[in-house]
Amino acid sequence: MSTKERYINLFTDYGFKKIFGEEPNKNLLLDFLNELLREEQGEIKELTYLKTEQLGDTDIDRKAIFDLYCENEQGEKFIVELQKSKQNFFKDRALYYSTFPIREQAERGDWNFKLKAVYTVAILDFVFDEDKNTPEKYRYDVKLTDTDTNRVFYDKLTFIYLEMPKFTKKLEELTTRFDKWLYVIRNLNRLERIPDTLREQVFEQLFDTAEIARFTPDQVRSYEKSLKYYRDMKNSLDTAFDDGKEEGRAEGKEEGRTEEKRQ
Repeated sequence: MSTKERYINLFTDYGFKKIFGEEPNKNLLLDFLNELLREEQGEIKELTYLKTEQLGDTDIDRKAIFDLYCENEQGEKFIVELQKSKQNFFKDRALYYSTFPIREQAERGDWNFKLKAVYTVAILDFVFDEDKNTPEKYRYDVKLTDTDTNRVFYDKLTFIYLEMPKFTKKLEELTTRFDKWLYVIRNLNRLERIPDTLREQVFEQLFDTAEIARFTPDQVRSYEKSLKYYRDMKNSLDTAFDDGKEEGRAEGKEEGRTEEKRQ
């Protein structure tokens, strides 16, 4: 298989980790997280990549494997996940994953239970069913909150969901650096060159890193394998969706015929 696109697809595992998960490109992840979290976090000055495989407390405990896991200069933890398709209990999984950075902060001996903040950022290539009635809202910030007053009860555990199919802004509609990041994540593999709107150092570095012609043969093979998996998965989901619609139409027709017979 050979890819015709000039730039990698960021919804592939290889593409996502190439841009955001490699030490030479750490400033790309830093810039993205700063644009995502600046209002709450201030400026993140430094990131350190951490081991993505998290083991349970015992040999029989279930482990967790994050896409990206890092901490800032204050010791606050960031899990960054790419989710390509709907998954049963995805929110449950995100909550479960967040317990690992919490538990690893436990200190032996006397400890006052003071914790550093934990952020889970999920970039989703789908829309939750319960969110389909709000097509203009693509970002969700979730914290433990009092349901009566809507005041935040605990501000050190944050989940941010980005439903990328809802982000439909065109180049001329991009008004913030964060807009530009979402546009690049969603559209990179569809572009033939870097648009003038994105002529900034961080995006120029991203486009250079993402250009497939710069890859070694081994990197091309790894990317094509990742791209094939992504496309096969998408095709199977699209087929299942179409089959479901056909089944729904057939059931509707059958119900209609049954109703006619009753009349």
